[in-house]
Amino acid sequence: MISRPLTRRHAIATIAAAGLGLRAAPSLARPVLGDDGLYQLDWYLQSFLDLPEDLAGATDKRKRFAIMWGLKGCPFCKRMHEVHMMDPTIEVYIRDNFEVLHLNHIGAREVTDFDGKKFSEKAFAQAYGIRFTPTIQFFPESTEGLAARQPQEREVARMPGLLEPPEFLAMFRYVKEKGYETAPFTEWLKKQA
Repeated sequence: MISRPLTRRHAIATIAAAGLGLRAAPSLARPVLGDDGLYQLDWYLQSFLDLPEDLAGATDKRKRFAIMWGLKGCPFCKRMHEVHMMDPTIEVYIRDNFEVLHLNHIGAREVTDFDGKKFSEKAFAQAYGIRFTPTIQFFPESTEGLAARQPQEREVARMPGLLEPPEFLAMFRYVKEKGYETAPFTEWLKKQA
């Protein structure tokens, strides 16, 4: 081990790590390509794929629940993980405010929907009209009344495709700030400029 003098930067980092009221900068985990061909981040929701339970868990943590759809070999999914999710501002905002469940557009795992019906990931995507990847679905804070609605009516917002990084982050802000209660995303976004 090489001994180096303690710099001011190292001293501040040491104090922060000791928990003396300073918050250390987040370290971004690199996305990992799973056996199913989907990119994963270590903070994505690990789930039994019971959506009412997942939404309630997110709400209990004061977070919003989102489903991210990916597909093996999807170039836009790769870009989203290697560019968008590697931007500290984007990654920290999403990680701190959302529980993200990553599903496979053609997957076979069993998902329990808000009405109790069970589908494979692929059949669930079809029921919700997911046509391409990445697509991100955003859901309300409560399961109340969701079972009685048609699948797409259960969402408060949807990001169909990959937006550029500023708009990508803005969509998550739109959901967190409940912008969908006052305007469609494009109108809300114009008011933010």
